Amino acid sequence: MNRHKISVSETRQRLLVSAGEVFAEQGFYNTTVRDICRRAGVNIAAVNYYFHSKEELYDAVCTHSLDLAVNKYSPTLGITEGTAAQERLHTFIRSLLFSILEKGQPFWHEKLVTREMNNPTMALDSMVETTIKPRNKLLSSIVKDFLGKGASEELIRQCCLSIIGQCLHYHYAQPVIQRLYPKQKFSAEGIETIADHVTRFSLYALQQFKPRGKQIMECRADHSMAAIRRGKNSSKH
Repeated sequence: MNRHKISVSETRQRLLVSAGEVFAEQGFYNTTVRDICRRAGVNIAAVNYYFHSKEELYDAVCTHSLDLAVNKYSPTLGITEGTAAQERLHTFIRSLLFSILEKGQPFWHEKLVTREMNNPTMALDSMVETTIKPRNKLLSSIVKDFLGKGASEELIRQCCLSIIGQCLHYHYAQPVIQRLYPKQKFSAEGIETIADHVTRFSLYALQQFKPRGKQIMECRADHSMAAIRRGKNSSKH
């Protein structure tokens, strides 16, 4: 019985990986079930048995790939809602940057997600609902807490998009950045530096949207990041 369960699990996983590789290489529409099963070394009926259709297999592969990338680094790292919004924002940005910039995932993960973003299918709906929307909701709550109760939904939305846009630029424009600025590092140390910069830049920008009467000195972006750094350094000792 146990051997059968292991075999079932292994076959399903083999299909996920093989399908991911083929979908990344050929795209959804140019890939056949026969291509996937040949790569996985399984019977052609296996796709229907485990996933019911090519469409559902593709959906599972895309969601699985994105989940692995973003869930490796928690966007909260155990930080509670009671923690200052500045520190929560830094944790969120750092998590996002490490999940999209750090090397280590199979090559096809990034290629598959990029394909889906450029040529969306129904799978994108699942990716948004299960992975992207919850993280966006978290970022929105952080920005709202920082700006205060009077912030409009439109302002919060635009600020969230600006923060995410900075992070994604380092991902999608990395080949150009490396040619323009050869000294820019994308190592773990380099990502930490980028995270600090994006956070400071974002905090300063967010501060400008606060009502003048609520712009308290201790909430200024440079003070906030200094506090974050002191906390990080003290935790190392």
